[in-house]
Amino acid sequence: MIELHDVVVAYDSRVILDSINLTIADGETLVVLGGSGSGKSTLLRLLIGLQRPTSGQIIVDGIDITTISEEEFNKVRQKMGMVFQYSALFDSMNVGENVAFGLRQHTQKSETEIFDIVSERLGWVGLSGYESYMPNELSGGMKKRVSLARAIALDPTLILYDEPSSGLDPITSGTISMLIRGMQERLGCTSVVVTHDMQSAFYVADRIALLDKGRFVEISTAEEFKHSSHPKVQQFINGEAEVIDIVTRGDI
Repeated sequence: MIELHDVVVAYDSRVILDSINLTIADGETLVVLGGSGSGKSTLLRLLIGLQRPTSGQIIVDGIDITTISEEEFNKVRQKMGMVFQYSALFDSMNVGENVAFGLRQHTQKSETEIFDIVSERLGWVGLSGYESYMPNELSGGMKKRVSLARAIALDPTLILYDEPSSGLDPITSGTISMLIRGMQERLGCTSVVVTHDMQSAFYVADRIALLDKGRFVEISTAEEFKHSSHPKVQQFINGEAEVIDIVTRGDI
């Protein structure tokens, strides 16, 4: 589904991604971990086309997205779903309108067909009957679930998750993790999940990749990652990575 070949993202002398290589198989769930500034959010922006690499090649579902026009990229994006860190719902639209947005923008489906799809997708995320609610009437976890329903409305082959459990309590985080895994099984889609939540990472991942200073220091199965002897991996698993980041930034 995804191939990255010698991908570089740099701003003058500041290198964000340093000649990274990665292959993600069809139907695989890859979790990307990394401290602040490691390049993981940049990786998501590259995949969805919000940013182009300085050099290198990115192939998504057989298409080299580094060479195509924005118009051509819009067609590729219709195969993608994105769940944003802060949900990114349209505040002026109710839940049903948010989920229906992509269907109205990119398909010729009738309103009846759209209504049926919206109802079905909200049912999948446990929010049946919430179509008329406004975003400000929802909890953080419910907003994330609406964002997921919107992301899967077009039956994507690739779903990108940016910190899906950020700001949520442990129980709600667990619910989101179960939904991520459930969507992969239901749709057979490929998923890329950027997260700091180690419990979620081990639950949803087929493989885990750790980014550090713009390079992958480990890419392995969840079980292999858990028992890796690499010091950076063990620091991250043991929660030391964020402390190191804070000290490095001089915040304490």
